Amino acid sequence: MRIAYLVFAYKNPRLLERVIGTLSSEDCSFFIHIDQKSNIKEFSRIRGKNVFFSEQRIPVYWAEFSGVQAILLLIRQALQGPQDYDYLVLLSGSDYPIRSARYIHTFLEEHRGLEFINIVKMPNEAAGKPISRINTLRIQSNKPYRRMAVRVMAKVGLAHRDYRKYLGSVEPYAGNTWWALTRDACQYILEFVERNQHVKSFFQNVFAPEETFFHTILGNSPFRSQTRRNLVYEDWSVSGAHPAMINDQHLAFFESQEKVEISDAYGSGELVFARKFSDESPDLLQRIDGMIGRKDGVQKAMAR
Repeated sequence: MRIAYLVFAYKNPRLLERVIGTLSSEDCSFFIHIDQKSNIKEFSRIRGKNVFFSEQRIPVYWAEFSGVQAILLLIRQALQGPQDYDYLVLLSGSDYPIRSARYIHTFLEEHRGLEFINIVKMPNEAAGKPISRINTLRIQSNKPYRRMAVRVMAKVGLAHRDYRKYLGSVEPYAGNTWWALTRDACQYILEFVERNQHVKSFFQNVFAPEETFFHTILGNSPFRSQTRRNLVYEDWSVSGAHPAMINDQHLAFFESQEKVEISDAYGSGELVFARKFSDESPDLLQRIDGMIGRKDGVQKAMAR
């Protein structure tokens, strides 16, 4: 089982260095995109024969298509990489594993062929994915004057559009940004984008397209029947546009069960990563490392 970790980051260099140290093995590589607006020198300590930084760097803006562009860049880089990776796993720069590298490799081997991505057909109120997410026109930051004009139009209800006029028979799907996809699914995504530029153009002007673009492609593909919920724990119980930072209560939840499993609008499944962490949480990460070691020890004892 060969894994390519695609890391989409802009800060937390010490956390990222630790993630790579925790997940590294002979059968994985790390492809890292650092936001062009960030200081790349802060990541200079991160090195290794299995670590590849994207030479092309995109200025990424929150909830805009620039995020999709960076992810597509990482997919292409991994598929052109030195190994034929079985899975490509997309992580943010604030993720950390809650199981060992060996456990994650075994998990993906045992579930080979499944696509781990949170995905629901839009609209889906239970998952917080109304159709307005894509039907409301949203202009990117690199077009400030048009962006301002559309914001004014939106206030009086004039920034609405019907996705069916643009997507035709393609039905919209949505979910969360993070996923673990097979090589075949990632290759399909790239080929779909090349064949369907009108779909790409449509998603350039929606809110948070990284939560709909890849999902819509896979939702309308043969891979849809193989999808399962993603592998990343996030706590969205707090108000606001971002999940809660992982704290002692979350760690107690992880420790309370051998396999961290949840069930929600995206289905039931096991989680092997969590977010959000930062460079300011080394003590918590040390405790998570201890938990990982204890769980691995229990597994070894049970296997004897």
